[in-house]
Amino acid sequence: MNTQLSASNPADMICVRGAREHNLKNVSVSVPRDKFVVMTGVSGSGKSSLAFGTIYAEAQRRYLESVSPYARRLFNQMPVPVVDAIEGLPPAVALQQQRGGSSSRSSVGSLTTLSNLLRMLYSRAGTYPAGMSRLEAEDFSSNTPMGACPRCHGLGRIYDVTEKTLVPDDTLSIRQRAVAAWPTAWQGQNLRDILITRGVNVDIPWKDLPKATRDWILYTKETPTEPVYPGRTHEQVLEAIKHGVPADYNGTFTGARQYVLNTFAKSQSAKMRARAASFMVSSVCPECHGQKLKAEALQVMFAGRNIAELSALPLKNITAILQEQSQQLKKQTDATGLAAYGIVEALIERLQTLLELGLGYLQLSRGVQTLSPGEYQRLRLGTQIRSNLFGVLYVLDEPSSGLHPCDTQALLKALHGLLDAGNSLLVVEHNCQVIRHAEWLVDVGPDAGEKGGEILYSGPLDGLKSVSRSRTRPYIFDEITCGQAVPLKPKE
Repeated sequence: MNTQLSASNPADMICVRGAREHNLKNVSVSVPRDKFVVMTGVSGSGKSSLAFGTIYAEAQRRYLESVSPYARRLFNQMPVPVVDAIEGLPPAVALQQQRGGSSSRSSVGSLTTLSNLLRMLYSRAGTYPAGMSRLEAEDFSSNTPMGACPRCHGLGRIYDVTEKTLVPDDTLSIRQRAVAAWPTAWQGQNLRDILITRGVNVDIPWKDLPKATRDWILYTKETPTEPVYPGRTHEQVLEAIKHGVPADYNGTFTGARQYVLNTFAKSQSAKMRARAASFMVSSVCPECHGQKLKAEALQVMFAGRNIAELSALPLKNITAILQEQSQQLKKQTDATGLAAYGIVEALIERLQTLLELGLGYLQLSRGVQTLSPGEYQRLRLGTQIRSNLFGVLYVLDEPSSGLHPCDTQALLKALHGLLDAGNSLLVVEHNCQVIRHAEWLVDVGPDAGEKGGEILYSGPLDGLKSVSRSRTRPYIFDEITCGQAVPLKPKE
């Protein structure tokens, strides 16, 4: 391994000894704190195992040792890294591409906390209809009982069933599982046997049953309990009841719609919830028209728009609207105007950071699950820039992923902003433009899997020129077409 340590005092280094995570071959390496450190190499070379699986995992482990056992359960803990020792390790924050435990309700606004400020703005400075009492910030959130539309519970869509989804083939009989939404195995057989007791013909095509019977089977909210005699016809059941023959058991009936909705809402099994969802159809909520909020919140305006309408605009448009409003609010001297001005300025400042990261086309209302990995990571990066933390090691996973080349300079400016605030950067990256800005480079490889896991070089960027085994070197120093990204996979 070619390693240069003379440029920094060892006391200012993060020193890793004997790292064996995944394919790392018992490697040791030192990197400087308070610098822009980039880790390079083909995919599978071991650079992520070193950056995230070893360095960040150990920083997280040390932090979690300081909190209560109960608090530890709330964290998505990484496995303890296989490493002999790591010295000089500061507290670390990982900005990875995966979305972790983000729920279906998570949005760009909630991820960046911009929605919190926007709700406060509407609560304090919104234009209310005559006679309406002032609403609290929580009343403008679709994730709270106070603000959510009562019809769709803040989802913007309603989910229900139809006869066609519950019974996709009406030429089948109930015995032939015409009611496909019913549970399989014993529970489905139980429901069928209850219908036999009630006198329903389970052996004729579903379409030939009386409509009233079909509707009751599918949509009733009643839960009658009936004696069950498995394997007997309705006439035989009546005869058994007449002669006092005890039933095998008493079964409780549940309508198909009720069964599906209850399973979808309450089941602890993801597989069962997914099965229930397959029998449901969704449509825009007729009460909030997809805006997720209760009617009162949607009547409050700022700059001529309610909060749902403003949140649906691209971030660059929201910024322009707020900048225009800021000029007007700046002239006001009353308490409401002053408060609104402060909130608007805070919003503009945070939005400007996201615009500089090339994210101005996103909407606050856009779901986190629809974001690309690069978009997600840059949103988190933008939030961290405003956090005012210092003395932290930020570990990033290809922050340039999906970024237009013309926005790379803005990304680099944001990263240097974290450095200037007194933090350290450890970035896993393939983008040549980003790599060339490294103050220190760690090249891992030479290839993937068993053929990787070595530290080929650790030191200032120029020193990589002399490392012949490096797959990164020819891309960085223009031995291969300038501007190409370092390949994700090694050449055969």
